[in-house]
Amino acid sequence: MNNSYAKAETLAGVVLAPLDAVRSVALVIAFSLLTALSAQIAIPTPWSDVPLTGQTFAVLLTGALLGSRLGALAMIAYLIEGASGLPFFAAGGSGLARLTVSPWAGYLWAYPAAAFLTGWLAERGWDRRYLSAAAAMLLGSLLILLGGMVWRLSFMSFDQALLTGVVPFLPGDLIKVALAAAVLPTGWALLQRTKSGRSS
Repeated sequence: MNNSYAKAETLAGVVLAPLDAVRSVALVIAFSLLTALSAQIAIPTPWSDVPLTGQTFAVLLTGALLGSRLGALAMIAYLIEGASGLPFFAAGGSGLARLTVSPWAGYLWAYPAAAFLTGWLAERGWDRRYLSAAAAMLLGSLLILLGGMVWRLSFMSFDQALLTGVVPFLPGDLIKVALAAAVLPTGWALLQRTKSGRSS
């Protein structure tokens, strides 16, 4: 574990310290926009009405970098932006219906909780090493899939919800988790090298 930054909550908290109100708001908006951008990577699939998107990657990274509170706020901001009519949901979708009557809504509602959970674990040092970072990301990813499946039970049977809303996305989510988890320990290592270089 990197003891030099043991008191720091997250990587972003160290790099941008002190995180005053202005910087915090800027980060929340910036990462809500990053999530919106990642949502435009939407690939239709023949096995489900739910497309493959880059949103999960952005949600997990947001939580891990910003921490539980700011990560969740960024996702809440994202949901408000999309519900208000901005084309921020998957493939340029928007509107309150995506959060109320869409079979996809459960995934979206789970974003703040997933970002909070991933950020909470990162604040406790899970983002310092690859395996623990991957574990934090995996838990956040599973929470999103669980939210999506539970919501889909209102539209279909348990088996259908599982086979169209969870199982097909596990391989892709594992890839996203592996990529997102690699960012964090790498960032801490670069930060440590920079500090060592300055002190030498």
